Amino acid sequence: MKTGGTAYESDGEAVKKHVGRESGFSLIELLIVVAIILIVAAMAVPNFLRARMAANEASAASALKLVGVANVGYAASYGQGYAGNLAQLGPPGGGCASISSACADFLDSMLSGVAPASATPVKSGYRFTYYAQNDPPTPASPNNSYAVVATPVNPGNTGQSTFCFDNKISISKDSAGTITAADQSGCEATWPVGGSVGPL
Repeated sequence: MKTGGTAYESDGEAVKKHVGRESGFSLIELLIVVAIILIVAAMAVPNFLRARMAANEASAASALKLVGVANVGYAASYGQGYAGNLAQLGPPGGGCASISSACADFLDSMLSGVAPASATPVKSGYRFTYYAQNDPPTPASPNNSYAVVATPVNPGNTGQSTFCFDNKISISKDSAGTITAADQSGCEATWPVGGSVGPL
């Protein structure tokens, strides 16, 4: 009886040890799992970056259209042509206490560079630079043209293409991202169509 009990207990202990050994992971199994996770991440991250850049580029193009709509409203409201800078299209703030030609409230505070304060505001990974002849414009010296350029803050990361929009109400796109400036006459002079440059 005693011998049988001892044999039974030994078998039970052996089973417990066997089960305990099978319920964990060996180092090799963990390394295989980590390797699989790294492979999946290596495939997913570039796709994620491309998707994020595409979203930022679409946002930049949309923001340029908003600047265009705001400038049409500005020109119709104040009789001095287009705004002299982006802040003039934005809401009151800082030294501009109420809606006027100095802060027309046609654009949000971020895109206009009112808050945070910046002459070249950043939105969705793109920096916006505005070009106009007169800053500020006046009825005697109106702005009859303007240009605004959107460039990625970190090329190849927040975006690749650059964009230009002007009073001709068309967006030029440089898919190579090499053209990053314009002048107050508009996009045409510095954004000739051809190669990587074309209309959006």
